[in-house]
Amino acid sequence: MARQTGSVSADARLTGRGALLTTARTALDAGDSVLLTGEPGIGRTTVVAALAAERPGTAVLRCAPTEAERHLPFLGLIDLLSEVRDEAFEVLSPREQALLRAALHRSTAAPEAVHGQAYEGAYDDVLTLRMAVLKALTALCERSAVLLVLDDAQWLDGPSAQALAFVARRSRRLPLTVIAAVRTPYGQAGAGSGTAGALCPAPVLELALPPMTEREVAALLAGQDGPAWPRRLMARLHAASGGNPYAALELSRALAEQSRATGRDPSGPLPIPRTLRRLLLARLAPLTPQARRTLLAASAAARPTLALLRRAGCDTAPADVREAIRLGVVEASPSGAIRFTQPLMPRAVYEHATAAGRRRVHAALAEAADDPLERAHHLASLSPGWNAETAAALTTAATTARRRGAPAIAARLGQLAADRTPSGDPAADADRRLTAAEDAVAAGDYPLARGIAHEVLAESGRPADRVRAWIVVVDSCGQAMAEVADVFPQALEDARDDPELLARLHYRLSWRAWVVEGSAAAALTHAARSAVLARRAGDRRTELLALTQQAALEFYLGRPCAERTLTRALAAPQDPGVLFDHNGPVFLKHRRHLLHDRLDDARTELRALVYTVRHRGSAESLCQCLSGLAQVEIMRGRCEAALDLAHQALRVTEQAGLSQGPAWYAVALAEAAGGSADRALAAADLARRHSEDDDDQLFLPRALHAEGHVRLLRGEPAAAVHALQRVRLLETGQGQGDPAVRRWQPDLVEALVATGCADEAAGILTQTRAQAARLGRQGLLAVLDRSAALVTEARGDPAAAAARLERAADRLAALPYRMEEARTHLVLGRLHARHGATAPARAALAEAVRLFTRAGARPWLAVTTAALDHLDVPQPAASPAGLDSLTATEHRVALLVAQGASNREIAARLTISVKTVEAALTRAYRKLSVRSRVSLARAVMTRGGPP
Repeated sequence: MARQTGSVSADARLTGRGALLTTARTALDAGDSVLLTGEPGIGRTTVVAALAAERPGTAVLRCAPTEAERHLPFLGLIDLLSEVRDEAFEVLSPREQALLRAALHRSTAAPEAVHGQAYEGAYDDVLTLRMAVLKALTALCERSAVLLVLDDAQWLDGPSAQALAFVARRSRRLPLTVIAAVRTPYGQAGAGSGTAGALCPAPVLELALPPMTEREVAALLAGQDGPAWPRRLMARLHAASGGNPYAALELSRALAEQSRATGRDPSGPLPIPRTLRRLLLARLAPLTPQARRTLLAASAAARPTLALLRRAGCDTAPADVREAIRLGVVEASPSGAIRFTQPLMPRAVYEHATAAGRRRVHAALAEAADDPLERAHHLASLSPGWNAETAAALTTAATTARRRGAPAIAARLGQLAADRTPSGDPAADADRRLTAAEDAVAAGDYPLARGIAHEVLAESGRPADRVRAWIVVVDSCGQAMAEVADVFPQALEDARDDPELLARLHYRLSWRAWVVEGSAAAALTHAARSAVLARRAGDRRTELLALTQQAALEFYLGRPCAERTLTRALAAPQDPGVLFDHNGPVFLKHRRHLLHDRLDDARTELRALVYTVRHRGSAESLCQCLSGLAQVEIMRGRCEAALDLAHQALRVTEQAGLSQGPAWYAVALAEAAGGSADRALAAADLARRHSEDDDDQLFLPRALHAEGHVRLLRGEPAAAVHALQRVRLLETGQGQGDPAVRRWQPDLVEALVATGCADEAAGILTQTRAQAARLGRQGLLAVLDRSAALVTEARGDPAAAAARLERAADRLAALPYRMEEARTHLVLGRLHARHGATAPARAALAEAVRLFTRAGARPWLAVTTAALDHLDVPQPAASPAGLDSLTATEHRVALLVAQGASNREIAARLTISVKTVEAALTRAYRKLSVRSRVSLARAVMTRGGPP
């Protein structure tokens, strides 16, 4: 897992800068100058180099001054003109040549003014020198366009800067442009460029380089040599670096070194490399000693405010904070809350202080804090050794944080409590550590959770402690359960014959069987075994989880006993931690509502769950609840709300470092419903890749269904069939018996019909209808009526197909599925249009437009509007009788036969099977009353002509 930082390609360093580069290129092409601003390490030099490299036929002159050399006069000009030969100066007068060569240190005779001595009295020489620079650049511009590249222009020496500003004011008619890059303070990307704009010929476009997003940081680190970091670390790396690419790369290098040293996933605070530490601390140098003490107090506080700092004895806090704000070290809100602009700065400040200084600050903050959790933290910092009283106080504070719905704080306090537990009480130490690890799992801090669990496994021999630690390791892998395959044999060995421990393990073995092995039947066996063992052991929490899992699997397998099992899971007594978990019975209850077409009830359940989970639940539960609610809103035809919920789920996933496949699946469906078909396809692709990376057989079929659904929306039926046939294969292998659990079948039938595979579509339709009818899934049966109509049309009976679609629309109008109702009117309108019935086609499409507009279904509205517009376009005269009776696929096959193509060549050309080609030919023979390929070709040529 560890990696070397290694070299990073230029393309990787430019990740996320595409739009900015395009804007800058447009300005340069128009003859404008470009001024780039950004904090240290944000990538100004990389962007400048990329822009400069793209100017073919342009003479590029560069300089990159440094802070240490800014006092050396004319060093900027020396660097800038270093590649310009003396011959270029022949257009200058002898006096101008002498002054310029002296300034560039190409002559031993140097007037005093050139070296900055008696500068103010040498006005004639100064003016002559600046005119020489202007004339030299003008001469270069007569040969080709000239680009001046000034990197770190804020450190340009004074004489060089003044000469270039002189040139900039007088070069508007020259093909001379400037790219200048200026450093701004951390956290102040739009702070402005100071006087650097004067160095650039007008007009000047100023662009601020923003921090990278989490995804862009992940792409940057993926461009390094060696394997990529696991995704769960990316959120931590992004947060610690503040989106600064240099900081992210340095942190990645430090993480690699730490990982090699420990041999495990990095846990706890990220290491600050020496290079970054020096840069951060250098920014504090201008501050007074008192201001640095105030910042130390702010770095030690969990939520620093001006009021807290004053209570802690920092009497000059307002003035100190103002000075730190001026330097870009901190920001302050109107309420007085203080935030460091660089996420690593508080740790750098705290770790740089002496031990005595840190103790003084913690003592003052413990006295000043009005929050018991913060007071407990500072008291613990004052007692670094073993102390039973302090450990008990921290445990109490952790419990309070847990009840407040702050598992991350609870984990931190619990770990501190374990560190203070006397060595004579190993059982209490292990319990506190494992409780902290479980809180870390709830907070989504998986590396911390695993780190604590491995500490317990290394030290404890008690079976209960070891199994509990193994369970933390399993739970912290998210959807990527394939990564912990070797854990279960060791955990089962540690559990021995203890029913309580075995119940917990069989519950997780159930998830592994479903997620990794893709076997719902095997998963059901483990879930039922877990429920029995938990009941025998009196472990109600595990029993409830196991019963919920058992019911979910029975629903999936199409077993009527699922209703009874869920009722048992919902019965008292309940465990609040299970009741409001995404693996608990209330979440499953909303899915039961969906099976029975009770969308409003499902929405009510999920909204209540989201509210509760936001305050008391885990990040993973919140993500699943938001995703589920987004899918319900799509079904109800509230696409804008669905989009918002799906993107909320994605943000929660990214911030917590969870497996991203489920969230991207929800985003794909929401974008397909109410956003953009292109974004939907990209999201579906990400959902599929994340699920494949995690070897997640539970969510992979859903991701593939999303891809197939989007492909169908985009008018790509062959690609839709490819994705949806994979869904069919996976779901059949897992044992799906209730088609209403995941409703991919109607999309597959529609895609198969569109590619000429009506017989295969009919077979799937018959099987699915039988399963849905057995279980009473009325909503799905109504949607399947639409699918059956498409098969009916493909078999040559458009009138019956239209009647069937009208009945399907009526059934769906009585159910809450607004999107499915709208899609049915769209299919009906297209059918009428294909057969020349313009008036009914227009009526059906208008109704689809009305429904899609009301739902906010922008992609579907665009498709429907295009179909309506097509009705108004004059169509070519219909072919003579005969060819009109062929479906689109049959017609294409017939045309290719007329061109002499074999069945295999036709199959390859149309991306369908040879069997489908043969079936289409058989139907075409029957409809056109011909018996051979020759007769078919003659019929096509005489009745309709070749394409």
